[in-house]
Amino acid sequence: MIIIDTAGRLHNKTNLMNELNKIGRIVERELPGVSKEVLLVLDGTTGQNGLIQAKEFKQIAGVTAIALTKLDGTAKGGIVIAVADSLQIPVKFVGVGEQADDLMPFVPKDFVEALI
Repeated sequence: MIIIDTAGRLHNKTNLMNELNKIGRIVERELPGVSKEVLLVLDGTTGQNGLIQAKEFKQIAGVTAIALTKLDGTAKGGIVIAVADSLQIPVKFVGVGEQADDLMPFVPKDFVEALI
């Protein structure tokens, strides 16, 4: 397992995005055909910028799923609907706190009810 934390708004830093792309190429070269899941952790407080971030990270890192976090406050995370729909990326997890147990499987019905 490899965990890479890009600290959020990396998508507008060309050199850093190139480095992230390079990591992906090295993993593919060293472990060809290995099963990969690339999660984009999307902050529930993110607005329209979240769609731009997701597009860039999908293109560079091959994002395969979303983990939507910071839903323990007033954030609703509505941008995830646009991201999932326009980029065809499923939401796998939601985070409702700061502990490991606070990361839960995404349940669409529960999310929609909380959003509305």
